[in-house]
Amino acid sequence: MTSPSAPETASLPTDSVGMPLPRPDVDPPGRWTFPEPTTARLDNGLTVHAYDIPGQYVLSIRVIVPLSTRAEPRDQEGVATLMSRLLDEGTQAHSTDEFTELLERKGIEFGAALSEAGLTIHAEVAKRSLPAALALVEEALATPSFPDKEVTRLVRTRLAEIEQERASAPHRAIREFAATYFDPAERASRPTAGSPETVRGLTRAEVAAFHATHVAPNAATLVVAGDLAGLDPHALVAEAFAPWRPSPVATPDQRRAAEAAADRHRIVLVDRPGSVQSEFVVGTAGPDRSVEPAWAAYPVLSFVVGGSPNARVDAVLREEKGYTYGMRSSFRPRRAGGLFLTTGSVRTEVTVEALDLLLGILDSAREGYTDQECTAGVDFLRNTAPGRFATADAVADEAATLVLDGLPLTFTTANLDAMGRLTPEALAAAYGRFVDGQWTIVIVGDASVYADRIRALGRGPVTVVAN
Repeated sequence: MTSPSAPETASLPTDSVGMPLPRPDVDPPGRWTFPEPTTARLDNGLTVHAYDIPGQYVLSIRVIVPLSTRAEPRDQEGVATLMSRLLDEGTQAHSTDEFTELLERKGIEFGAALSEAGLTIHAEVAKRSLPAALALVEEALATPSFPDKEVTRLVRTRLAEIEQERASAPHRAIREFAATYFDPAERASRPTAGSPETVRGLTRAEVAAFHATHVAPNAATLVVAGDLAGLDPHALVAEAFAPWRPSPVATPDQRRAAEAAADRHRIVLVDRPGSVQSEFVVGTAGPDRSVEPAWAAYPVLSFVVGGSPNARVDAVLREEKGYTYGMRSSFRPRRAGGLFLTTGSVRTEVTVEALDLLLGILDSAREGYTDQECTAGVDFLRNTAPGRFATADAVADEAATLVLDGLPLTFTTANLDAMGRLTPEALAAAYGRFVDGQWTIVIVGDASVYADRIRALGRGPVTVVAN
């Protein structure tokens, strides 16, 4: 009988006498750099970055308007999100249906997103239709009509969305975490898209006033990425956006990290009687991407500690114990400051054991990292970068994030270079700088099953709140 290894051995390349040839040496990949744009500033103050990416015939457009949700009146929180959702619901020149038809006719994907750092308009379009897409994006930004009917509809949609978020354990957990971790006076402690009390009374007047005060070209940046051969992107943008006139928009607030609550180091159990799972959010302070000496260590730490199936967290909680389908740890930068969060769910009956193990893993990570862990994390992030940024939309998204964070457009390349110089000692120092063993913990589940045993862990005061 042929041995199982025989076919494999026979398939190997051999020399003239039938001996297997030695495996060839594999050189490490060469240095990769993030694309560099051409940049111009238009007469109306709009900054334009154009990234030429050959072969990417679906072009990506991003318009970034730095504005802070801190600028919302306290009793109108959610107005910025409502404004962003209304930008494709009609303009002064075209009704809602007409604007939608124009987008569809030219094959333009259009949307808007609001973060704590600002507003981002995104559009994807075939190369041949770039001028039409730019004209419609300008129209949506410069002359939105905010129809009363659509304002009412989207207010109702947001109110229904809040109920859905309350029903979702991950959403409920992260909302409670924000309310627990951040000082109650901080905007970050409350939902970005607003609460029922602040959204219910919003009208067209408030939305239009917020837009007029905060959205203007002299505070904005446009990114276009894709195959730009044969195009003059700066001239096309200048022509399309010429009607958008500058105005004395409100200045976005300066970079300032949201204040943390004095009593944040505690455990909050959101009680859901009968729940078969417990949803975890375990967090502490983290850096933003401008941290000194470099941000480079923190993506690597995220990967090593809890960013992959082979990371420390899942190696124990999923592979060894079978408590979870997966948990993830990551450093999450904000415009100023940031968080280190671990999120995921476990079976209700193992909630206490899983929490104890998880905190032990996170705490022990301050003790250091092996050469193998450092190399694996660095190699994964650096060697997959060309694939992660191979498309126009990925390049445009990264450039938009850099603009919102106030970082130079050379940041991504410099950060990858800095990763190549990391050592296990540098990882340990970066982790210990923020992760001190003092945790804010939120668990959504059946508190009656485990509340007393969690108190017995001695990890901080325990509060039980209703769902």
